[in-house]
Amino acid sequence: MSARQRSYLILTTIAGVIIITAAIIWWFKPTQSNITLSQEVSTVVSKSTNGSIDSESNLKQNLNISSTQSGTKFTTGLENLPHSLQGTDVDGEIVIDENQQLIVTEGLKRLFDYFLSALGEEDEATIFARVESYIRSFVPEPAASQAMVIFNNYIAYLKIAYLKAIPKIEKHYGNLQLQATQNGELDLNMVAQQKQDVARLRQQYFDKNTIAAFFSVEDEYDNYSIEMVRINQNDQLSKAQKQVARQDYISRMPDNATKAAIQQQANLNELMSRTEQMKNEGATPEQLYNMRRELVGAPAAARLAQLDEEDANFDQRFKQYQAQKQIIVNQNNDNAATNDQTSAQIRQLEQQLFSDTERKRLTGYAALQQVKP
Repeated sequence: MSARQRSYLILTTIAGVIIITAAIIWWFKPTQSNITLSQEVSTVVSKSTNGSIDSESNLKQNLNISSTQSGTKFTTGLENLPHSLQGTDVDGEIVIDENQQLIVTEGLKRLFDYFLSALGEEDEATIFARVESYIRSFVPEPAASQAMVIFNNYIAYLKIAYLKAIPKIEKHYGNLQLQATQNGELDLNMVAQQKQDVARLRQQYFDKNTIAAFFSVEDEYDNYSIEMVRINQNDQLSKAQKQVARQDYISRMPDNATKAAIQQQANLNELMSRTEQMKNEGATPEQLYNMRRELVGAPAAARLAQLDEEDANFDQRFKQYQAQKQIIVNQNNDNAATNDQTSAQIRQLEQQLFSDTERKRLTGYAALQQVKP
């Protein structure tokens, strides 16, 4: 099964000018699959008077990727799939209404991305032929032709906007942020201007319904990230007030999968923060369980409690190991034992105290103990 949803990283803190600049690029870079379309378009893309790309036939000619050029004939588009797509189900969906008119959804974009993810294994013309054959074999008219027009627009958007115009916008505003940023804080007005520039680019290729279907999830994450930065940079709010403001913003978001994912991430962040604080304050296992149950539910709280027990047991054995290891080293130094003898005894001690998997943790765990306050 191909990946259906990309994991969005949630930016909650800003630390340093370089990180800020990288964050800008990350926020506003479209979250398509890794696509390495060619950098050049053979001719200028034909546009209608309202700025959108006009007809399917003109697009094929202008983009120079018509299905007849590929030399590959498909019936359903699923024949002889490239290696990366073999054994997978087609991701995405094509939805039509009772009049066989296309209803644009985010699933349509995922369908395009599913086939486009094979770029590199197949050339553009072959992929175009696949998508066209797939759509026309499974979708009635006029929805099939409507979907193909959007696919043409999407190809043009990727080749001109995604690979050329948007990187220029990111570089421009990244440089401005470096010049304008003070005290490690992000200029949110500049971020808003950048979003507007990207929005205007989208409007050149898609109508409002398609923009909403293709990019609403990305925009929701962007807006959430920006608001979290705004709250974080508000020196008038205490730490507790900032937490309340974050939860209030999430509660006012539309009830959808994006909100659920953000709420889950927020709960995890709160879980880690409160767990660390409560452990430092000497909280009992019961107190930790009750806090976790409130945030992530009883099953997860029980699993975390079990992990705490396992970690405590490992830590106890690690301390025993460190003490006995030092004894071995000291005794062997006094007895002028060889390094090989010392190493053999230490390995024997490790085998007595730890499983094969646990022994792989020893070096990293020891280093972690040294940097703990």
